Amino acid sequence: MDNPNQILILFAHPALEKSRINRQLIQAVQGLDAVLIHDLYEEYPDFHINVKAEQDLLLAHDIIVFHHPFYWYSSPAMLKEWQDLVLEHGFAYGQGGTALQGKKFLTAITTGGDQQAYCQEGYNRFTIRELLVPFEQTARLCGMEYLPPFVVQGTHQLQERHQIEKHAADYRAVITALRDNRLDSEQLRQMKHLNQALGYLLKTPEVPHHA
Repeated sequence: MDNPNQILILFAHPALEKSRINRQLIQAVQGLDAVLIHDLYEEYPDFHINVKAEQDLLLAHDIIVFHHPFYWYSSPAMLKEWQDLVLEHGFAYGQGGTALQGKKFLTAITTGGDQQAYCQEGYNRFTIRELLVPFEQTARLCGMEYLPPFVVQGTHQLQERHQIEKHAADYRAVITALRDNRLDSEQLRQMKHLNQALGYLLKTPEVPHHA
């Protein structure tokens, strides 16, 4: 594809050296053309976020991904700090705050609990999509198109290497498809999780991308 979407992955994991799943996921998308992985904990170990630099990154990309473990039904502290500082009034929302309008946004998260834990009858009482409503509303307030999340659930039960590698390959496939505009908007609106797009992608051949 001649004009791929530029994708910014804002990655936030405070203990990556201890991670089994997120480390594999992020490695799977490293080196992809038009995909920038921005590790917030590595970039800002002192939490002193360069707001202007972060806003410039947002302006330079078409699709924004918040990639993080799902901590207490939200994001790790660094990503919350990033949101509080970077998504300023007059830039991301409010009067004159149109910088992000038309861009696409999604979350890529991991949860220890499995799918059965995230429903009305389950341990957590709410679905993943319901718990992600604050992120969805943030995107909408900023005029961004909210896409279904990419979700890896039941990570405590993922022990086999091939299981983790399958999720990593799925993540790479989804990010590549978003980059190359191979996902139909109407199809996306009908999905609960972006993982469901994999079945759709199997029916549509990948177009080679040349940087």
